[in-house]
Amino acid sequence: MNNFKEKAMHIVFAVSACISILAVVLICVFLFANGIPAIAEIGAGNFLGGKVWKPSNDTYGIFPMIIGSLYVTAGAIIIGVPIGILTAVFMARFCPKGIYKIVKPAIELLAGIPSVVYGFFGLMVIVPLIKQLFGGSGTSMLAASIVLGIMILPTIIGVSESAIRAVPESYYEGSLGLGASHERSVFFAVLPAAKSGILAGVILGIGRAVGETMAVVMVAGNQAVLPEKLTQGVRTMTANIVLEMGYAADLHREALIATAVVLFVFILLINLTFSVIKRKTSNV
Repeated sequence: MNNFKEKAMHIVFAVSACISILAVVLICVFLFANGIPAIAEIGAGNFLGGKVWKPSNDTYGIFPMIIGSLYVTAGAIIIGVPIGILTAVFMARFCPKGIYKIVKPAIELLAGIPSVVYGFFGLMVIVPLIKQLFGGSGTSMLAASIVLGIMILPTIIGVSESAIRAVPESYYEGSLGLGASHERSVFFAVLPAAKSGILAGVILGIGRAVGETMAVVMVAGNQAVLPEKLTQGVRTMTANIVLEMGYAADLHREALIATAVVLFVFILLINLTFSVIKRKTSNV
């Protein structure tokens, strides 16, 4: 009976794994089958390096959207990563139990808030604040970066805290035994030992920032031009797809799918970079 159950569960697990792999393969086939011909028709150089996006003139250049995605993601990293890691360190090693019982559920609640709510918060609070401080419309690359920086916090904090708590206590105690203070032991013994897990949290946060759409659409300004300053509006690749897919047809639709291909490759490169860095850090 036990052998039958084990074999049945092995089959269930194998089928689940195959379904996951099949889903990824089907997505890849759909994207590349529809996107690559469009890139070939438009021209890879014109598509990736073109600075003008005017579907009415059959002009499809996504370079401003690529730069916009990079800038917004970089801004989110600058804002979210330091705050997220330091918060994780505080919760894992410095936070009193009474405060932890309040802070932990609050961070988990942040992870469950829909992106449209973050976008509405940005539109009602962050955008007017930027408009008051710097002028302009307020919907800008800076607003999108701040909103995304807040959105990636729960992911970075959760994964980083788990990685820090997974470090054997002997690392911390050994550092104390050598005369280091509590702070130095945490930052120079425990934190380096958890760097692989922390890096995983950062990469997951970056993945969410790159793929976020609704909040960015609401606060970024959605201008398909190269941004010259932080307070200028930008359009990301995800926003470009969402804004125009509803009415796109023919080459315009295929160009949007080709944009999704570029986004897919972009995220794939991020994951591959993480794998390489993780491999190097494990060998050190």
